[in-house]
Parts: sequence; structure tokens; C-alpha cells
Amino acid sequence: MIIHRQLKSLDIQGGTAVALGYFDGVHIGHRRVLGAAALKARQLGIKSAAFTFSLPKTGGFKGRRILASDEKHRRVGSLGIEHYIIPPFESFCGLSPYEFVHDVLHGSFGAKEVFCGDNFTFGKDKAGNVAVLKQLCAAEGINVNIVSMAQYNGDTVSSTRIRQALADGAIEDVNAMLGEDYCIRFEVRHGKGLGKTLGFPTINQIYPEGMQMPKSGVYITEVTLDDGTKYAGATGLGTRPTVSAENEGTTCETFMPAFKGDIYGNFVTVRFCKYLKPTMKFATLEELTEYVNEAARDALEYFK
Repeated sequence: MIIHRQLKSLDIQGGTAVALGYFDGVHIGHRRVLGAAALKARQLGIKSAAFTFSLPKTGGFKGRRILASDEKHRRVGSLGIEHYIIPPFESFCGLSPYEFVHDVLHGSFGAKEVFCGDNFTFGKDKAGNVAVLKQLCAAEGINVNIVSMAQYNGDTVSSTRIRQALADGAIEDVNAMLGEDYCIRFEVRHGKGLGKTLGFPTINQIYPEGMQMPKSGVYITEVTLDDGTKYAGATGLGTRPTVSAENEGTTCETFMPAFKGDIYGNFVTVRFCKYLKPTMKFATLEELTEYVNEAARDALEYFK
């Protein structure tokens, strides 16, 4: 997949089938839109594209990010999208609906087919909706395909709903709505080394600013190293009430009972599978050690 970080002409002979949306989380509703565009492109022998935009790292008006940018891009590309256009929001937000269709979809992308959800809005001050999109695209010879919203447990799937499920620790619901397990891929940092001293060395990772964190607690996770090797893990997310001072901040620490080695500085993927239990404050380090080891045993059993 070719990533275009500026709004410019794609100069693609034959035209494109374009999926439109922010695609935060690339959830099952987004997958419908992206997959439909990719399928139509193959059927017509043209190129598939996705037009979205980038926001400041703090998230902006769309809320905290569900996935890191690299993971979001990977998931979009896995659905068959060949050109991924992600200009800064401020570079085009002032365009009127007509300018967006005439200058961008028709002029820059050579769009033949456009795909979006039935709640899609566009143009300055969200002046355009799907009815306006159809009208403006018809004048340019572009066919508009409206994809119905995905449902889960009787309600519409949305990025807002997924953020709330993450905050609630409902990780299995999150994974169902995403269509692929929620995961992080951050650098392994040096911690205090207390886990190693107590017999359960952990890898430490830090959530970037602007990302939605899951509920604090202990999770069963699966860790994938750069070489593709996978390990069962028990991940503690939140403060460390037994060993940390107040206001020390949030940590993401994963104990892999079957792993031995040094991966400091590496980027590893941690896939969240199940919320296990809350973090707790213990009277002794021995109680903490047993709590962690019990979580590790649960993780090993889960992946049997």
C-alpha cells in the first residue's frame, strides 16, 4: 500500500474506487466500506484508494485514538487498499462540498466509484451529507455506494462505542467490534527492575499521548516478537499500588513466563485477549508475586 501524506493528484490511469472516512480503529463497519472499495476496484480493473486525514497526536475532535498510526495503516492495507491518502485535516477542511467532489475526488483522484457509510459528512462545517455527495458526484460521473452501518449485539458499531468498551475493560467486545484483536506495538523500555528481582521480569511499554487506554487491570495477552515468535503474557495496566509512590503515573507491564532474553529497545506487539482481574495493593511483596504468577498461569492455560 502506498501512503500519501499530502493532498495531491494521484495521477492514476484508469481511475480509482475510493473509500471515505476517518477509519479510527478500522472496525467492522469501516472494514465493510474499505473492503467494498477494494472489491469494486478489482472488478473494474482500477486502483483502490482510501481517503482519510490525520489529526494532532492529542486526537482532536475525533477523540482519543484507538490504534497507533502504524497499526491502523497495517489494517487498512490488509483489506486490499492500494493508495492510502492521509493529509492533515487543516489542509482541506475549508473546502466546500462542491470543491471536495470536483477538485479532490474528481480532479485529484480520478474517482469512478466512491464508498462511504450512511452517516458520512464532508465539506466545511460538515455541510455535505450522503444526499449531497450523490448529487455532486453524479455531475462528475462518479457512482456513489452507501454501505450500511455494522451492528454488534443489537447496536451500531462506532469508534465512540469501542472507546467506551476499552475504558470498561470489555476487551472481548472491543475485539468483536474491531474484527481483529486490539493490540499495541510500542518500544520496550527499561523499568525499575523490581519484577526481575521478584522472579517475574516484565517488559515495560508506554502509551503515547492521545491514545485511548483500556481499563486498568490485569489482562491475558499474547506477545509477538520481531521474529514472529509468540508468547503467552499477563499484562498489568495502570498504577502499581504496592510498589509505587502516589501520582507516579500509568504503566503497561507484561510478564511472559515462557520467555527468557533481552528485548530492550525492540518494538513488540501485545495483543489483548481477556480482562482477568483488577490491580490490587498487597501488604507484602510475596502476595504480589503470587498474584502475578497466578495471572501468568491463567495466561498459559488460556492459550492451551
